[in-house]
Amino acid sequence: MNLIIAQVTSPTDDVRSLIAELEATLAAEYLPEQQHGVALDALFQPSIQFFIARSDDVAVGCGGVALCESFAEVKRMYVRPAARGNGVADALLARIEAATRAAGLTRLYLETGDRQLAAIRVYERAGFVRCAPFGPYLDMPPSSIATSVFFEKHLP
Repeated sequence: MNLIIAQVTSPTDDVRSLIAELEATLAAEYLPEQQHGVALDALFQPSIQFFIARSDDVAVGCGGVALCESFAEVKRMYVRPAARGNGVADALLARIEAATRAAGLTRLYLETGDRQLAAIRVYERAGFVRCAPFGPYLDMPPSSIATSVFFEKHLP
């Protein structure tokens, strides 16, 4: 697979399509209050870097990183089913980790759903370990994070 990961700075048609697929997937599995994805327009604020993965000029995945004061958080990670198992998620995570390091941060967190078993395997394979809720999730009612799984990775 000829894979290119590029930063995008506005919501292109490919980004809209990928995020719509991600939202449809999550809506089929979780209650609305258990879905914690950043809104499309919010992905293109200065504190977030967002990336798209392309194979042979076709968008196959996306993911971003929110750069906070003392940590970073993976946002809107998604790989189309037909492209899974080809290293797309690994390449996106590598780019997200590089952006985190470039921002001078060494703690990378993420939240995913307990039914996203393939995603959980990807994160664990990439060195993420389960952790307690963090950041904005600390203030959410227990019912909102009942299906959440939290991960962290310390970057050298």
